[in-house]
Amino acid sequence: MSLDLAADPDSAVVRTQADDGVLAQLTLSHPELVLRPSLRRAPEVSLAPEYWTDAGGDRTLLFVTASGSEFGAFETALGIDPTVTDPVLVDRTPDRRSYRLELTDRAITLVEATAAVGGRLRECSSCRDGWRFRLRFPDRDALVAFNDRCRERDVSVTVDHLRPADAGTDGPVSLTEKQRELLTVAYEEGYFDVPRRISQDELAERLGVSKSAVSQRLRRAIAQLCGSTFA
Repeated sequence: MSLDLAADPDSAVVRTQADDGVLAQLTLSHPELVLRPSLRRAPEVSLAPEYWTDAGGDRTLLFVTASGSEFGAFETALGIDPTVTDPVLVDRTPDRRSYRLELTDRAITLVEATAAVGGRLRECSSCRDGWRFRLRFPDRDALVAFNDRCRERDVSVTVDHLRPADAGTDGPVSLTEKQRELLTVAYEEGYFDVPRRISQDELAERLGVSKSAVSQRLRRAIAQLCGSTFA
């Protein structure tokens, strides 16, 4: 019996979402996002999830790798983190440590929300405000639906970058170089934090432009990002 590799495409059983789609880099924040309490107590440590697994009996285990210099502070924080329990060090090198953790009922994760809207997680890492996700959605409606699911759980979503999945650049859609520079500096210096850590006057001085230029660029850049996301 031969296998016909050129079978009639009309008879294919595999649907495709690979031709279009949207790539989004999102920063997600909530006090009970998994491991956020530990990240707040040990900001010098960066985390990268390895994988999740069902351990049976409604137990979910998470394996993460930590890098940085404050492992002692991080491990102390794990002991009082309400989103995880039973932390176990499973591997280590001079600059990295890997842990097995069991999630508690209080831990907020967005794995199911991503899958429910047809999204695919490409990359995930910790950041100052919580977690930074790189996600691929089949279309913008799926991204909006994901945002709605986050809002239902009071999870804050910040769109850092957004582009068509078939674009040749990783930069945000429709932004000028000056707008990108302004948003990058504003984000890194804490303009979007609550409370703000830098004012528009200070941003203007940092960038060598007028306050009115900063105000206008911010409004236009945010409007363009929102338009690209929710249009």
